[in-house]
Amino acid sequence: MKKMAVLALISYRVLPALMGGQKCIASFYDALSADSNVTLAVAKENETTLGNNKIAIQNFLYNHWVGILNLRYIYRLVKIIKTKEINTIVVEHSYFGWLGLIVKKFTKTNLILRLHNIESFRFRDMQKSWWWMYQFYEKWVCRKAQYLWFSSPSDQDWMIENWGIQASKCTTILYGINNTEAPTNAERKECKNSLQNKHQLNNETKLFLFNGTLDYLPNTDAIRIIITEIIPRLDKTDLNYRIFICGNRITARWKKVLIQYPQIIYEGFVPDINLYFKGTDCFINPVTLGNGVKTKLVEALANNQDIISATTGAKGIDTKYAGKKIQLIADYDWQHFAQAMIDYKHKLTNKTPVIFFTDFNWANIVHKAMASIN
Repeated sequence: MKKMAVLALISYRVLPALMGGQKCIASFYDALSADSNVTLAVAKENETTLGNNKIAIQNFLYNHWVGILNLRYIYRLVKIIKTKEINTIVVEHSYFGWLGLIVKKFTKTNLILRLHNIESFRFRDMQKSWWWMYQFYEKWVCRKAQYLWFSSPSDQDWMIENWGIQASKCTTILYGINNTEAPTNAERKECKNSLQNKHQLNNETKLFLFNGTLDYLPNTDAIRIIITEIIPRLDKTDLNYRIFICGNRITARWKKVLIQYPQIIYEGFVPDINLYFKGTDCFINPVTLGNGVKTKLVEALANNQDIISATTGAKGIDTKYAGKKIQLIADYDWQHFAQAMIDYKHKLTNKTPVIFFTDFNWANIVHKAMASIN
C-alpha cells in the first residue's frame, strides 16, 4: 500500500480539541500520522500543537465564513504540496471543497472531502434562509471530488440515492475511540461514587447525562426539551433523579436558565468527560435536529453507558454496534421519553458489543480510510 502524504484543510477551530467534533478531526490525524506524513493547514484561530510532533500544523487560513479570502493563499498551499510531496488533499467538511479543487488543478493530488454532516441540511435546521443555495454548492463540490469520506452511512446512502453520487468513491469513516474494551463495572462504580460525593447525592438518585457543544442549535433545542418537556413530566412522579449537563460555549442566557433548576447539575466544560459517561447511569439524547453521527453517542457506547435517544438523534449508529444499549423513542414523543427515564434500570449484563470496539478503533478506521483510495 502506497504511503500517504496528506495535506488537510480545516476551516474552523479544532485545536485544542475539546468537544466531540474537534476530537474527531484531531484524533483522526493523530492516528493517521502513525503511517503517513501529515500536514494540517488550519484556520488562524487554531493552536499549532496536537500532542504529536509528527504532524506539521500551519494556522494561516481564513475561516469558512470569510473563506473566499484564502484565494491569496493558493500559491502557499501549492508550495506546501510540492515541498512536502503531498499526494492527497483532505478537506474537512464541504466548506473548503472549492479551495481543494483549485489547489488540485495545480498539483497531482487526490482530493477527498470528509463529510461530517450534510451541511445544507444542518443550515436548514438552523433556519438559515440561504441553506438551499449552499445545497447547490454542496452537491456540486461532492460530485467534483474524487473521494468522499462520510461519518454516517445514512448520509452516504442518501447522497448516492438523491444526488447521484458514485457509490464507488464513497466510504464511511467512523468517529473513533482509543479504548479497546469497555470500562469495568468497578471503574464505573468508582466514577459514580466520585460524582455522588461531589454533589452529595445518595445511591437511590438516578443520574442522567447530556453533553455537547451547547451553542449548537440541535443541542440548544435538546436543552429546551429537557426543561420544558421532560422535567415537568418527571416531576409529576416521585422519581429521585439529577440530570448532569456538560459542554462548552453555552450562552449566558441559557446558563442562567439551567442554574435555576435543582434537578439539573450544570457542570459546563469538564476536562474529563469520561468521568461523567462512566459515573452517570444513563445518557439521554432528546435531539431531533441535525444529521450525521452524534459523537456523544459513540463516547457513551465506548464507556458502556445505556442511552435513551430520540430516533433522529441516533441516526448513523447501526444496531450491531449498539446492541441493547440504546432505547429509541419516536421524535417528539416526550411522554414516552420521560417514561423510559422513569422506568430505567441498569443491567450489568447489558454491554456494548465487542464489534463496536473493533470497528470504532482509530487504527482500524485509518486503515480503512487509506485502503479506500489505494
